[in-house]
Amino acid sequence: MNAEQEARLRRATAGHRLLCAAEATPSELAQADVAFGQPPVDPARDSTRLAWVQLSSAGYGSYDRADVRDAFARRGAQLTKSSFVYANPCAEHVLSFMLAWARQLPRAFEEQRGARGWPQDLLRQRSVPLTDQSVVLFGFGSIGARLVELLTPFTDELTGVRRRVQGNEPIETLRFDDPRLQERLAAADHVINLLPGTPDTTGYFGAELFAACKRGAVFYNIGRGATVRQEALLAALQSGQLGAAFLDVTDPEPLPAEHPLWSAPNCFITPHTAGGHHDEGDRLVDHFIANFERHVRSEPLRDRAF
Repeated sequence: MNAEQEARLRRATAGHRLLCAAEATPSELAQADVAFGQPPVDPARDSTRLAWVQLSSAGYGSYDRADVRDAFARRGAQLTKSSFVYANPCAEHVLSFMLAWARQLPRAFEEQRGARGWPQDLLRQRSVPLTDQSVVLFGFGSIGARLVELLTPFTDELTGVRRRVQGNEPIETLRFDDPRLQERLAAADHVINLLPGTPDTTGYFGAELFAACKRGAVFYNIGRGATVRQEALLAALQSGQLGAAFLDVTDPEPLPAEHPLWSAPNCFITPHTAGGHHDEGDRLVDHFIANFERHVRSEPLRDRAF
C-alpha cells in the first residue's frame, strides 16, 4: 500500500478503530474492531471485540477452519475477502491460457526463439477452436463465476465442482463426492483448478484424479499450488495422460530453477501473476472502503466468506 492509498484509507475510516494488518501485533489486533489485510489467524480468532476482518486476497484458506468459524459465529464477527478485486483478472488469465493452447501460441513462440522455421501445416492441424469444448471447473466462487461468463460465448459444456452446492450457480455444479464427476472428467477437454488452499484440498489433484481425466486433457492451476501433487502432475505430463498444463501457482513458490516442472513437456508457468493488475492496490482500498461504509450502516457486506 502506497502513501496515497493509506491516506485515503485513513480518511475514509476517520473516527473509527482500524488496524492495517501489516502493522499489527497480536496485542494490538486484540483491541481492534476492524482489520484489513492479512491479520494472523489465531489472534483474530481469540479477540473478543474484532467484529470484522477483510482479507486483501481472494483466498481465505488459513481462516477456513472449524475453530475460527465457531469463534467468529459466537461473537457475531464476519470475514470478507477481496475476490471482487481479483475475479476478472484471474478469469482472464485462465481464458488467455486456454486460447493460447487452442491456437498453439506456445509452440509458435518457441519456434520464433529457436529454429525460426515455418511449421504452418503442423500448427494449423493442431489448433482446436474452443467452441463446444468440455470444461470442468473445480472451486466455483467469484473467479469461477466470472470465468463462466467469459467462456459462455465459446461453449455451454461447463460443469462446476464445489464443496457446498448452493443451487444458484449459473451452470450445473456437482459436489466433490458426486458419482457423475468421474464421467465429466473422462469427457473434459479442460480441467481448471480454482480450489483454495485448505487441509481438505491439500494434494487433491493426484495420480488417481489425473488418471480419471480424458487422455490429452489440458490442466490449469490458478488456485493454490499445494492442492496439486507435483510428482503426479509431472508423471501425467510425461506419460501424455495430460496434453498440457498451465500453472500460475506451484508448490513450492517460487519454483526452484532445478525443478523438473520447468522442463516438463507442454508445461507452461506464470509466476503467480493471474490476479495482478496495474491498479490492484487502488481497487483493494476501494473495495474495503465500500464494505466499510456498509459495515457502518449495518448493511450486508460484499464478498463475505462467513
